[in-house]
Amino acid sequence: MALDLAFTETGSGPPLVILPGLFGSKRNWTSIARELAADHRVLTVDLRNHGESPWDPLHDYPSMAGDVAAFLASHAVSSATVLGHSMGGKVAMMLALTQPAAVDRLIVVDIAPAPSTANTRQVLQAMLDVPLQTLETRSQVKDAMAGAVPSRGVRDFLALNLTSSPEGLRWGINLESLDRNFASILGFPQLPAGAVFDKPTLFLGGGRSPYIRPEHHAEIRRLFPQAAIEMIPEAGHWVHAEAPQAFVEIVSRFLA
Repeated sequence: MALDLAFTETGSGPPLVILPGLFGSKRNWTSIARELAADHRVLTVDLRNHGESPWDPLHDYPSMAGDVAAFLASHAVSSATVLGHSMGGKVAMMLALTQPAAVDRLIVVDIAPAPSTANTRQVLQAMLDVPLQTLETRSQVKDAMAGAVPSRGVRDFLALNLTSSPEGLRWGINLESLDRNFASILGFPQLPAGAVFDKPTLFLGGGRSPYIRPEHHAEIRRLFPQAAIEMIPEAGHWVHAEAPQAFVEIVSRFLA
């Protein structure tokens, strides 16, 4: 059963749907959405078990693509440009390959149509291991993750998922479901025979990231015959945050 996804909307024009990655939410995309809203109706979505969207024990790509398809239908969007980062990029690919009529153009940010090998499992475990009941501030939480997550920028990003309640700090994402389904998150789903998305597609990666490699190019072009592949040399996995100006320039050129 599809979940009713939370979203923010800005701008007007042809619809552009943004799907954040693992541990991300629509709030991480506020400035990028504002830039792209000059020419588009930008709908930035929280995927299931993230942000303000509902939690569910199931967390796999067919289910998440179904959520997005239902979201488009419920907001009278017959088809849209869909931009997805990382896990959101796999959701966007799944939607395009199984329901191509729903997608006009596809933008996949720093992920390939293949199982992911980068070790994000230790990041999830670091979040699970934080003793939230004994901590009072976000700074304390970030310090508690420092051993397992040495990058201050990544710790700052993860801490955006903290929420405050009368009982204290809590994670605003469903870590238990993500942990249970982590193999599915890292993988890439089985596709229907002959599945191809033959519309304009952009794969945009970070030059310092391991997620799009030369050995992925043949599979990208098999599934997405119109795909262009561009890399931003100075960026890592969080391309839109690390090189926002270059990111917006390349995406805007593709959209134009």
